[in-house]
Amino acid sequence: GNGCASPGPTLLFVKTSRAEEQGRRFYACSACRDRKDCSFFQWEDEKVSEARLAAREEYNRNHQPSFTHRQNAERLKNFILLPLSQRKFCQDCQQLLLPAEWQEHSGHQFQCDISTAQLKTPSQLLYPLENKKTNAQYLFADRSCQFLLDLIIALGFRRVLSVGTPRLHEMIQSKASQDRDFSVRSLLLDIDFRYSQFYTEDEFCHYNMFNHYFFGGEAAHETCQQFLYQDTGERVIMVTDPPFGGLVEALASSFKKLMAMWRETEKEGDDNQEMPMFWIFPYFFESRILEFFPSFSMMDYQVDYDNHALYKHGKTGRRQSPVRIFTNITPGRIVLPIEEGYRFCTICQRYVSSGNQHCEICNSCTSKDGRRWKHCALCNKCVKPSWIHCDKCNCCALQDHSCERTDAGCFVCGKAGHKRSTCARLSLA
Repeated sequence: GNGCASPGPTLLFVKTSRAEEQGRRFYACSACRDRKDCSFFQWEDEKVSEARLAAREEYNRNHQPSFTHRQNAERLKNFILLPLSQRKFCQDCQQLLLPAEWQEHSGHQFQCDISTAQLKTPSQLLYPLENKKTNAQYLFADRSCQFLLDLIIALGFRRVLSVGTPRLHEMIQSKASQDRDFSVRSLLLDIDFRYSQFYTEDEFCHYNMFNHYFFGGEAAHETCQQFLYQDTGERVIMVTDPPFGGLVEALASSFKKLMAMWRETEKEGDDNQEMPMFWIFPYFFESRILEFFPSFSMMDYQVDYDNHALYKHGKTGRRQSPVRIFTNITPGRIVLPIEEGYRFCTICQRYVSSGNQHCEICNSCTSKDGRRWKHCALCNKCVKPSWIHCDKCNCCALQDHSCERTDAGCFVCGKAGHKRSTCARLSLA
């Protein structure tokens, strides 16, 4: 495969088969869900030979980025000094080139005349690493990005810890460089090392959000810690947009560690506070996220992506984006745009999607997907409009669902109601 340059500590998983009751535990790459991308695999109880360790070291060395972050920052300074006609970007290597390096890249595809504006929007210059399971690089549509930034400013935040949100980071950086009065700052934490070509060590940390690993070691950890330190009331919010295939438990563990870093920088007496956060994720993970962060609630705002066929705004019914904002900020403070079809529910004291009707029995606006949901008296809750109550399953489901499936339960923990792939016991480490 194309390999991933050692993503830091691995995670422990369980491989199960119906025959084995117990399931055998193994270590695998925490960033790559696909064996094609990172071949690292090791049984928990396996002894690894010297030869295999040496081969692994060699492999990691060959898959390291060609320059360090510091070298990249130097190179950018030199690149900016070049006349436009000499500013080239190698598309094959995804790298800014200095004239002395053109020769090495002969025969590669170049993009020429790289403008200062392009250097400020690297997410549009770099091609998305489209492998969904590893680098799910779907980038916020401008509309959603602008909405998030406006909301952050309206809530009074001046620093944004951008975890896997390069578009938001570059929008903030770009505005800050154009407008003296624009006081918001951002630090990008991202697994994509290519961004180190465009940002200094104070603006970008190479980071794996599945295992809270800073590739730049102590120095990068320190950069993040410094950024979280709020002097003169500059309040910090963390915004994160993880790959949707990601294990919620692993992500929650990392986010709690970032929150702990923030708490360490806090003044005495603020012990019970949580770092304010927007976690952007599909609505069907709501119960999993609330399990780890009981203080969070889900907003109705639909987040859209530029390069994702399904997650586009303005579609109706099943085609709407399922991506939402989960936050520990009081829902009533989050104003959603009326012109995009949101309204304020005075009973719930929060903005909801206009199709989301308040249910008298549940006493809340219950729709999760923008369509009007209906109350089922037997389930004692609201359900999707297309579902009907099934007496066999004793719950609501799609009309043509197969009843047997619900009996099977999960064969990691044996409980019903979820599949093996979403079992909380999967990542026991």
